[in-house]
Amino acid sequence: MTTDAGAAITSGATALGIELGSTRIKAVLIGPDHAPLAVGSHDWENQFVGRLWTYSLEAVWSGLQQSVAALAEDVRRRHGVELAGVGALGVSAMMHGYLALDADGELLTPFRTWRNTNTGRAAERLSAEFGCNIPHRWSVAHLYQAVLDGEEHVGRLDSLTTLAGYVHWQLTGEKVLGIGDASGMFPIAAGTGGYDTAMLARFDQLAAEAGADLDLAALLPTIAVAGQPAGRLTEAGARLLDPTGQLRPGVPLCPPEGDAGTGMVATNSVAPRTGNVSAGTSIFAMVVLERALSRAHRELDLVTTPAGDPVAMVHCNNGASELDAWAGLFAEFARALGVEADRSQVFETLFTAALDGASDGGGMLAYNYLSGEPITEFEEGRPLFLRSPDSRLDLGTFMRTHLFSSLATLRIGMDVLQKTEGVRLDRMFAHGGMFRTEGVAQRFLAAAIDTPVSVGDVAAEGGAWGIAVLAAFAAGRSPEQGLADYLDGTVFTGASLSTAEPDPTDVAGFDAFMERWVAALPVERAAVGHVGIGARQTDTTTTATATEEQPA
Repeated sequence: MTTDAGAAITSGATALGIELGSTRIKAVLIGPDHAPLAVGSHDWENQFVGRLWTYSLEAVWSGLQQSVAALAEDVRRRHGVELAGVGALGVSAMMHGYLALDADGELLTPFRTWRNTNTGRAAERLSAEFGCNIPHRWSVAHLYQAVLDGEEHVGRLDSLTTLAGYVHWQLTGEKVLGIGDASGMFPIAAGTGGYDTAMLARFDQLAAEAGADLDLAALLPTIAVAGQPAGRLTEAGARLLDPTGQLRPGVPLCPPEGDAGTGMVATNSVAPRTGNVSAGTSIFAMVVLERALSRAHRELDLVTTPAGDPVAMVHCNNGASELDAWAGLFAEFARALGVEADRSQVFETLFTAALDGASDGGGMLAYNYLSGEPITEFEEGRPLFLRSPDSRLDLGTFMRTHLFSSLATLRIGMDVLQKTEGVRLDRMFAHGGMFRTEGVAQRFLAAAIDTPVSVGDVAAEGGAWGIAVLAAFAAGRSPEQGLADYLDGTVFTGASLSTAEPDPTDVAGFDAFMERWVAALPVERAAVGHVGIGARQTDTTTTATATEEQPA
């Protein structure tokens, strides 16, 4: 037992963060110094039902309960005490998507996740009407698509939220959402901290023209910024997290946030000219802006930090899942040879081999598109590997090609931000499982965006740690202290980082790879058009298991 840690836990001098990621629900308990004291997690997978990606609410609650139970067991094992209470609590989840509820709080349609790209007509019309990019995955695009499709449930809609907002509401009774997550539901008006009222009015007009009588402002959750109180854990909410009744109610909660916002906190990237890249099932970059962009760009989302500062987001639906699938194949081959290797060994071996691969991919190409990809205008995806007849098929180049592929779509969006808009970065942080093998994906990302990239152990527990920090910030900050100052002066003091500078050979190689990759996008389009999805996939398909904690 660690005496100080045990005393902090029993006295409630802790903060608990829970994040519902794409393939893992994770709970992290931190102490007064923000260091993790215990961790619990539960793996889950989305389902592809009726050509839409979804998770059941039963899976949400069973996964949360198992994560909290695993956390409590970790507390007992590591510190010899029981987890009966915490000092602060925060909930985070994958951003965007569509959770539509009726007046009784019942779900009107299965949860539609960020991964769905069936909202093309809605996103295109809203982007044109609003004069800003409305991505396929945003909640308002899902709602307007449902209106355009004449879905029956629209007439019974009473409230709309994200997964983090839904869980927070169930735990506290408060229909509130952190501004970062809210900015992925509907555009935020610059400098106001609220939804854009002119756009709200225009949406209601568009809905009426399509035959739906909606008051969108009344449907959306109330917005809160980092540091504001957002309710307390009710008795019923405590039982939802811990059916054994050990967890005490009354805990203050911070505003619920999306995984993009918690990733920014976990990498200390909330100040202007800072940014981070998160690589898991999806891969995205968040860059805090010091000035407004010159115009709207289809490749860039305008969202905010948890404190409400403007952010340009490059979001790619497809990240490390295809890497994970190939690693699984190599692990299976090793077992067939009688060699047992754990998952981390497999990834480290494959990633390290990529360092010796041809700098430009050697004539190989890969597309990691398990699902649609709006940046390149794909409504569906098909994972694809191909090579020229004269390319040499060696392990190092094969793995470098797949790592480059996982960064290729991100590079397209970053080019718009860096080259077209001239946005400058003082520092870029990277986190997620792709970056666990030291000096590989970090080096390739530096080449892809021609920018120094830092990684460190401060974000080892990812977004769950980030939302725990936000909970501690809301519970204990001084009234005049801002989030950036809190992170710099309290949380990240003395944090060690490893920085990779762009290597000119790698930069030139990635540029050459990208030229071939973009030119061959019609091949990927042909694959979507000619390779169908089998019966098994159309019913209950689950994704690959690459997450913020995997691979590596």
